[in-house]
Amino acid sequence: MARPLRVEYPGAFYHVISRSNRREGLYAGPGDYEKFLQYVEKASERFAFIIHAYCLMSNHYHLLVETPEPNLSMTMQLLNVSYATYFNRKRDRNGHLFQGRFKAILIDADAYLKHLSRYIHLNPVRAGLVNTPGQYCWSSYPAYIGEQLSPKFLKTELLLESFGRKKSEATKKYREFVESFDINTIKD
Repeated sequence: MARPLRVEYPGAFYHVISRSNRREGLYAGPGDYEKFLQYVEKASERFAFIIHAYCLMSNHYHLLVETPEPNLSMTMQLLNVSYATYFNRKRDRNGHLFQGRFKAILIDADAYLKHLSRYIHLNPVRAGLVNTPGQYCWSSYPAYIGEQLSPKFLKTELLLESFGRKKSEATKKYREFVESFDINTIKD
């Protein structure tokens, strides 16, 4: 039986998740996290892929993406294959790095963009890695709240505009929106 086709169309928003094979680590150190983000930037440039939020966990990652063109599968193939090739070559290993296909959940940006970004940014807190999302540097959250420079590929404007017209006001309200949330109410 053939696997189902992905729904792809211009202007679509997705929650993309990709997990490591056998729950092994995707990143052996800071250099690997940085290399992965470089591949995200290359993929976003090549396919006009828009990243609104991200969080790189030890054995999986989350992306909140928008596709101006219907090319999600091509973009994710470039990203995952490029990173897996780098990771395997660097460690003289072979075999699958990622567990099957990436998961892509089509979302209604008007209704779900804010909530999904919060879910993504709270991942390290839920995992017990940090006490607040701003402490986790492998996420877009520090860029959203002005504690870290925003990578070139990260587009924060759409989300922050929904919290206020002035960037300082929007940043403050977004921080309150994320950090005042009770993480115990989130279900996987």
